[in-house]
Amino acid sequence: MIALSMGDPAGVGPELAVAAWTLAVAERLPPFVVIGSHAVMAAAARRSDVPVVAVSSPEHARALFAGALPVIDVGHGDYRPGDPDDAGAALALASLTLATELTRHGATSALVTGPIAKSRLARVGFDYPGQTEFVAAACGVAAHDAVMMLAGPSLRVVPITVHVALAQVPALLTTSLITNRADIAATALDRDFGIARPRLAVAGLNPHAGEDGRMGHEDAEVIAPAVARLRDAGIAATGPLPADTMFHAAARATYDVAICMYHDQALIPIKALDFDDGVNVTLGLPIVRTSPDHGTAFAIAGTGTARPGATVAAIRMAGQCAAQRDA
Repeated sequence: MIALSMGDPAGVGPELAVAAWTLAVAERLPPFVVIGSHAVMAAAARRSDVPVVAVSSPEHARALFAGALPVIDVGHGDYRPGDPDDAGAALALASLTLATELTRHGATSALVTGPIAKSRLARVGFDYPGQTEFVAAACGVAAHDAVMMLAGPSLRVVPITVHVALAQVPALLTTSLITNRADIAATALDRDFGIARPRLAVAGLNPHAGEDGRMGHEDAEVIAPAVARLRDAGIAATGPLPADTMFHAAARATYDVAICMYHDQALIPIKALDFDDGVNVTLGLPIVRTSPDHGTAFAIAGTGTARPGATVAAIRMAGQCAAQRDA
């Protein structure tokens, strides 16, 4: 049984959870339980006439999943798509907190987090950059050891630096940081994805991977030593590679994950290739955690136009990773 946090009730999270339930049989999804407001979920389900039932536990949810969308209620809320407020943010935080605890204590096998608005959560006491850091802290894992991987049918990418200004990236990159995060990625691909000897393609920072120092020194002085350390540790790593030639089809066939130096270097190619099916996977945790790779989309919430592909993919991947850990 997968725990799915509702996300912000004014965003697309509730309606996408409903859509995922309608596709569960066709997509062969594992059973899941929404952690959120029963009132919000029931209102979100009216458009598609999906039955929603309040349950008391994941076991209760499993028994009813085939006939209705089960919800563990964290409190009453108003369903006002596209109109976020502090009360909704508080519900989102309660949903995330309980879903994390259920998974951390083994009541659910994996956690899928719905989209939230970080600025709204900050107004109700959320003191983390994002859900990844919150879940990591709840699991007793340092934030720098929780690694974000974006995964889709065509590509997996790990950004070494994430939500920082591009001008700050060169100073933040260190050989140890790259080595540590790439090692966590390699371990997770083995443990959670069943890839016994994962192949890592490590991108350079500068154009043409620095071109022998003519376009920057970081590739030779920071990234190349990290690749050497990874190879010395028995990890199949190559690089630093020119990023502009890493993502065509023939190149992607040569590796299992691309280790990228900054946010857009990783996210532009995966969103170009797998925009509707991208999954955010947090590596390095004692639990399985995934999330659809999109935000709250307040502008289209409640219109019925949000596509459920990423939510379906996140639930499916969470179930597959959990099963792989149990194998």
